[in-house]
Amino acid sequence: MIDLRALRDNPEPFRASQRARGADVALVDRILAADESRRASLGAFESLRAEQKTVSKSVGKASPEERPAVLARAKELAERVKAAEAAAAEAAAALDELAGQFHNLIDGAPTGGEEDYVVLRHEGGQPRDFAAEGFTPADHLALGEGLDIIDTRRGAKVSGSRFYFLKGWGMRLELALMTAALDRALDHGFTPMTTPTLVTPQVMGGTGFLGAHSDEIYHLGADDLYLTGTSEVALAGYHADEILDLSDGPRRYLGWSTCYRREAGAAGKDTRGIIRVHQFNKAEMFSYCRPEEATEEHARLLALEEEMLALVELPYRVIDTAAGDLGSSAARKFDCEAWLPTQERWMEVTSTSNCTTFQARRLAVRERRESGTSPVATLNGTLATTRWMVAILENHQLPDGSVRVPEGLRPYLGGLEAITAAGA
Repeated sequence: MIDLRALRDNPEPFRASQRARGADVALVDRILAADESRRASLGAFESLRAEQKTVSKSVGKASPEERPAVLARAKELAERVKAAEAAAAEAAAALDELAGQFHNLIDGAPTGGEEDYVVLRHEGGQPRDFAAEGFTPADHLALGEGLDIIDTRRGAKVSGSRFYFLKGWGMRLELALMTAALDRALDHGFTPMTTPTLVTPQVMGGTGFLGAHSDEIYHLGADDLYLTGTSEVALAGYHADEILDLSDGPRRYLGWSTCYRREAGAAGKDTRGIIRVHQFNKAEMFSYCRPEEATEEHARLLALEEEMLALVELPYRVIDTAAGDLGSSAARKFDCEAWLPTQERWMEVTSTSNCTTFQARRLAVRERRESGTSPVATLNGTLATTRWMVAILENHQLPDGSVRVPEGLRPYLGGLEAITAAGA
């Protein structure tokens, strides 16, 4: 939810944000008009209610001759107050509906759409030159099937397309990634959390996921619950309707969960293998902090993501996501994209977003300060996910079809140096 007072005082930044996102700029003026209508309706209601109280108090003081007229006036005012209250509630609902359509105010993100991101830097060294090494790289699925660690055929048989089984060292490799992420988070003071993967509409909507991309979310109609596509959702709802004490610094959580996405808008895209699937595991960082600390906290989450990428020895680039490609709750987002040799492109493996006070306003997560309570800022960031296996398999493959295990993961795999067909 946006800060209505800030919008009322200075609407131009909000218009500029919508313009940068490629969104409806006129929504700003519709919200302002609805806000004016709500305040006028509320003022009329409060004025009538005050008059009603005054008249009601005068009934006992009225003379017998005056009392019928006073009672009639009190009855008339009661009806008008009831109607004014209903009108005020209707105006408030109309304002909430419009304000709920407004995406978070961007904070430094580049203007434009999906292709207008800005590459900030490249890290992890140069991608391997497989031609110079004398062989053509196999894609992750061919490697996974050759090593008998990924089975999409039986996944489709059991659950349909975009499902899979991880077997043997494949399952263990995913677990190693997740456990390594957990250890990194613990080293940096995060509280580990196993989170619910089913949430209420209030929590799902409060995080901003029930907007334009709600068709990507699985909904259980019989229970009116949503399957989460990230533990960010449950962690954002964890402190809903609470007042936090952030005097000792941000509250940081590491959510470990299975995630579900319908991928309804990805028809025909990355259908081979496990790049874009309906179910996967993810370790997600989530932070509650003071708004003035959010930029610094955002940089901290990005640094932790890069620490993990260095651990698994992947070449990657960091991009500043353009405003038109941000989710509704993000004010700014940085993605880390690993090199995918067989497709000769960069593939997103991490994302970290600064949601400023947008989610906290919707979920009523506040902090008490000397001036009263105020919304906190929320941030999130990926620390590991199943998709990383795609980049690890392809970037660390060997000519014989085996895969070298990055040194940082070997302690989590019993010292294993390479995944081979014989060791699957």
